Amino acid sequence: MFEYNNIKIIWTGHDGFKIKNRITIYIDPYGLSKPEPADLVLITHEHFDHLSKGDLEKIVTSKTVLVGPYEIKNIVETLPGVKVYVKPGDIIEEVGVKIWAVPAYNINKFRSPGVVFHPREELKVGFVIEVDGVKIYHAGDTDNIPELKGIECDIALLPVSGTYVMTADEAVDAAKTINPKVAIPMHYGAIVGSKDDAFRFRDKLSATDIKVIILEKE
Repeated sequence: MFEYNNIKIIWTGHDGFKIKNRITIYIDPYGLSKPEPADLVLITHEHFDHLSKGDLEKIVTSKTVLVGPYEIKNIVETLPGVKVYVKPGDIIEEVGVKIWAVPAYNINKFRSPGVVFHPREELKVGFVIEVDGVKIYHAGDTDNIPELKGIECDIALLPVSGTYVMTADEAVDAAKTINPKVAIPMHYGAIVGSKDDAFRFRDKLSATDIKVIILEKE
């Protein structure tokens, strides 16, 4: 757990985070060990390790607001709570949290020749959320895309494993572009990637002013 201006950031494994202050926010919950009722849930895209219906059923209540791209609609409609669907570029506010949906896609990670894992045209998203004046960026499954130049945040949660997302080296370049106060590596330790990717990311940013925090899984 990492605390920043009274906001607790808890890595729940892989791409998943729990963010807590006056409310409880989950982003891409997957393989939860300590599920809690959620006020707000953000889903970046429909892949099973980001949209885990079994995990959502543990945390979504009639009072939960669930936000994600339109591609998740058929999967989450049977869950309780309020659903809000977004596309890159949308700005909304839910439960007192301002939310920017931002692009997330691949440019050089291919499932077959010429076909990337996360195509831009599928409108998958990352999120910037503002919680009590603190902006937190969750990149989702993305490469180091040109749109990162427009991201403004205090804390950046960046994938580092490669294969489906940025490699550690690409994530270093992305962090330098975004220039957050704090960067937290993610998307390793399950499915693909290891803690060595997180260490490489940290070590290659050691000469910058960006503080890298490697979290232990809850």
